[in-house]
Amino acid sequence: MFMGEHQHNIDIKGRLIIPSKFREELGESFVLTRGLDQCIFVYPLDEWSQIEQKLKSLPFTKKDARAFTRFFFSGACECQLDKQGRVSITQPLRDYAKLEKDCVVIGVSNRIEIWSKSVWETYYEESEASFDDISESLLDFDM
Repeated sequence: MFMGEHQHNIDIKGRLIIPSKFREELGESFVLTRGLDQCIFVYPLDEWSQIEQKLKSLPFTKKDARAFTRFFFSGACECQLDKQGRVSITQPLRDYAKLEKDCVVIGVSNRIEIWSKSVWETYYEESEASFDDISESLLDFDM
């Protein structure tokens, strides 16, 4: 399981350090793709395969299914870490997520998300006030 929040810088060549606690679980190869909310989703290959199967089962006759599948797969690329634990992020993905220098890498259960620090801070600030309402409408945590 991926969890936690880490801050790293992306270099001029588009390389970003993946936190060491995430590397082993990612495996040798993994997939980067456009995520929701203007971030990049990073999936281990086994998780990616499960998502691929779910998306394949969507009816291609539905416009929304075709649109989402195009969005998700067209930005996807299989990657590996270099010897320094960095991943090279393609220019289209960097542009989509507005990655320039300061980045936030977060663990979200079965995936990692890569955010521009400024986009993450804005998202977090805008969402923080509604976290209680969101949790109440989604789950009963019995806490």
